[in-house]
Amino acid sequence: MALRILADENIPGEAIDTLRHLGIDVIWVRTFSPGSSDQAILQQAQAENRLVITFDKDFGELAFHRGLPALSGIILFRISTPGPTYTTSLMVAALQSRSDWAGYFSVVENDRIRMTPLRRGVSDDNISGDNR
Repeated sequence: MALRILADENIPGEAIDTLRHLGIDVIWVRTFSPGSSDQAILQQAQAENRLVITFDKDFGELAFHRGLPALSGIILFRISTPGPTYTTSLMVAALQSRSDWAGYFSVVENDRIRMTPLRRGVSDDNISGDNR
């Protein structure tokens, strides 16, 4: 199955362009829905079976502590020397290194990738953030 990505607003445009040039289906929050909440981003990713890529640690909070569905996967990039060119090359290398992102919260650092399974079976009713 081809990689489908929902890129958070904080992903550099250079990375988006490069991923698209490589034939990856990427939707970028900055152009289609700027200012979207993290919950809305997760909801769209879940509905469209897209992998979320971000620099925002709040996605871990939503997926683990709030139990919001994110079974297509989330990749948090934690890079110590950010810059568009370096970030782009690291993102491309990481994304091309694996095909098993779905179902995991992954943290990509300069020299390693850590993957933690996400909970399964969480109801879509929970996506609104209601704690009924």
